[in-house]
Amino acid sequence: MVISGFPALKDRLRDLPPKTAVVAAAHDEHTLQAVFAARRDGLIRPILVGHKEEILSAARRLGEEPDPSLVVDAGEDPDCAVKSVALIRSGEGDMLIKGMLPTGTLLKAVVNKATGIRASEVMSHVAILDVPSYHKLLYVTDGGMVVAPDLEQKRHILRNALDFCRFLGYDCPKAAALCAVETVSPAMPETADAAALKTEGERGDFGPCLVEGPIALDLATDPEAARVKGYHSPVAGDADILLAPSIAAGNLLGKSLYGLAGGEMAGVVLGAKAPITVNSRGATAEEKYWSILICAAMK
Repeated sequence: MVISGFPALKDRLRDLPPKTAVVAAAHDEHTLQAVFAARRDGLIRPILVGHKEEILSAARRLGEEPDPSLVVDAGEDPDCAVKSVALIRSGEGDMLIKGMLPTGTLLKAVVNKATGIRASEVMSHVAILDVPSYHKLLYVTDGGMVVAPDLEQKRHILRNALDFCRFLGYDCPKAAALCAVETVSPAMPETADAAALKTEGERGDFGPCLVEGPIALDLATDPEAARVKGYHSPVAGDADILLAPSIAAGNLLGKSLYGLAGGEMAGVVLGAKAPITVNSRGATAEEKYWSILICAAMK
């Protein structure tokens, strides 16, 4: 199965019941715009955590009247984070949405050993991009969590992304372990990691998928470039997942596809007991909506 873009993904959710979404620090109009749009579209049932009077006032300005029983009063950012995570931990929410608070504050509550909701050894970020020049959605990882992953961490990051795609309905996602070259070079340790991941994928370590690497970005996304260079792989020109060698590479790639290439972007943190949206506090309501959409699509 291939998802061509965010509208196509939205079409798939029409008959699914809404997910309960906990919104941390919901006292922000951009966040509430996205949340209420997702509620109108039947994607979510929101629980709003934050400064209660500010939330209700902002909602009224947007022409909305949330159920007061689904608005949880909270103090400053750490209190918003702790109360939101507690709702997920207790089973009252299916997904966690970041509102007007720093990502680090929310994730500190998420990874707390005593009260958090961490479920995996390595949590990772996936940027989902709908790029006009590409024929389907791209999943770029990890540009937001693990700074300089070693091979073992890359295994976790790749597995998180593959599981994520399978949650969305992909039968056999195609992953490209990106490098600057297509051969293993001692001067570029990431090429050996990519080759190891390919071997492990072929062995079945990651479940149903195709893993290619080392492979350059142009070969992973452009079939003509692969043809000219004589690079033969079912992943070439048709990658779903772009596994970056470092957080810097992943961050730059995601932002260049989003900004310079005119793509639309959603983002999710994986490896917790529930998917987490962590858009920038300055993100548009539309970007936040797409992130909510992605989390709502997870089975």
